[in-house]
Amino acid sequence: MAEAAPRRHPTLDEVAEHAGVSRSVASRALNNAPHVSRAKREAVERAVRQLGYARNSTARALATRQTGAAALVISGEDPSIFADPFFARVIVGASAALDSADLHLMLCLAASDRGRKRVEELLRSRGADGVMLMALREDDPLTRMADEAQMPVVFGGRPVGSAPRWYVDVDNVGGAREATEHLVSLGRRRVAVICGRLDTEAGRARYRGYRDAMLGAGLDPFPPTEGDFTERSGAAAMAALLAEHPDVDGVFAANDNMAAGALRIVRETGRRVPADVAVVGFDDLAVAQVADPPLTTVHQPVEALGREMARMLVALVNGQDPTPLVLPTRLTVRASA
Repeated sequence: MAEAAPRRHPTLDEVAEHAGVSRSVASRALNNAPHVSRAKREAVERAVRQLGYARNSTARALATRQTGAAALVISGEDPSIFADPFFARVIVGASAALDSADLHLMLCLAASDRGRKRVEELLRSRGADGVMLMALREDDPLTRMADEAQMPVVFGGRPVGSAPRWYVDVDNVGGAREATEHLVSLGRRRVAVICGRLDTEAGRARYRGYRDAMLGAGLDPFPPTEGDFTERSGAAAMAALLAEHPDVDGVFAANDNMAAGALRIVRETGRRVPADVAVVGFDDLAVAQVADPPLTTVHQPVEALGREMARMLVALVNGQDPTPLVLPTRLTVRASA
């Protein structure tokens, strides 16, 4: 008589599937960790009984370190940055993805010494299951902290001079190139650029895209006129450009806020948009639709950026090894160009 095969023990993934929850929720429920609803905790307990699941001590030790929260850290000092339409939409996307995994979202600012110390303590103490980092500048201490962290870290956009293992970015070079090529296709030959901060990878990449398009068309690229991604800085940059180069007939601004500021200055100097100066932005935020005239801009999937960052982080928390992701952009044509 053949000997019966040993019974295979069910896995945590099978418990989670049977209970209809994510793996991280099942793990937290089994360890009485916080931030698990009563209904989901009971569903996991039923699945354990029905499947005959037994956890080993090593898995228990690892699982009890979970906090049920993920942090979004932005390298900035002004709390109003979270009201910026760009970051607000990133938060919407990230929050939705984390909610489906039953992880709470923590928001942190980290440009001041005090803010960086709080983030460093968060990383050192494993005060979250994982961290998403955004808006890093060149030589930002947060990059070093992330390299030394003993927890999953996902970058939103690649930091200058660093090659993180896990990141979600958008095609900044390709989007800026398409925006500039569009201006050139309209017959514009004196196309200037208002860059974002050049100590950020987004600012540098969008200038590279502009420069590539100008050189590809046989035109001389303008040197970068730098802004800080605000409407005010876009207005100041446009005023400086027109004072030095009054024959400018096209402008690519590296985000919609700066493009809106540029539009205002063009009109205030008596020029017509787009007849005299055509303007293209980058982001496709609400400001682009309400601008006067409505702004032609590069659409980037901002909510998807937040959502994919969070999904990548959840995958890491669950022991997977996701690949980096670069999201596509596309040009949205409106009246400004």
